[in-house]
Amino acid sequence: MEPRDDRSAESGAVARPDRGRDRDAEGKARNARPRDGLGRPLPYGAPGVPRAPEGVVRTAGASVDEAQELLRAGRPFHAHEVFEDAWKSGPAEQRALWRGLAQTAVGLTHAARGNTTGGARLLRRGADEVERWAASAMPPAPGGLDTGGVVAWARALADRVDAEGQVTDAAAQAPELRARH
Repeated sequence: MEPRDDRSAESGAVARPDRGRDRDAEGKARNARPRDGLGRPLPYGAPGVPRAPEGVVRTAGASVDEAQELLRAGRPFHAHEVFEDAWKSGPAEQRALWRGLAQTAVGLTHAARGNTTGGARLLRRGADEVERWAASAMPPAPGGLDTGGVVAWARALADRVDAEGQVTDAAAQAPELRARH
């Protein structure tokens, strides 16, 4: 059998399942398997959804726009990656906000995958983080974020997920990241 050297166009990682962990061009461990819409790894060679590129520096507004589009499409795992990029590349005083938003997106991901306990817990943890940031920050929030709306959405969804114990439709439960006027 020939050694595999499949490249994942979205992640830039090289798949080498017979030779250890997948690695990116710099040698950093990076999973090259395709992913489904909720971020679950699929078998090598299976069709997946395009992944949000990692390590991209965006403006706050571009981060909110891209994450909102992914959330509306039912792809909260991929939205979490956008928030994670903002958390890691943004100003230090905004990192707690972006981390909290990433946690809410992962909470929605878990709820949509059927892990209702973990989903509710992460939704609440993210809501708490966003709320703490908003209480200590000078308005307005970056990118036009409606922090109060996100906090209310995350807590309400966590309560519903706990009460119903049902798989959540990620697209149907996507938050509005900006207030509608």
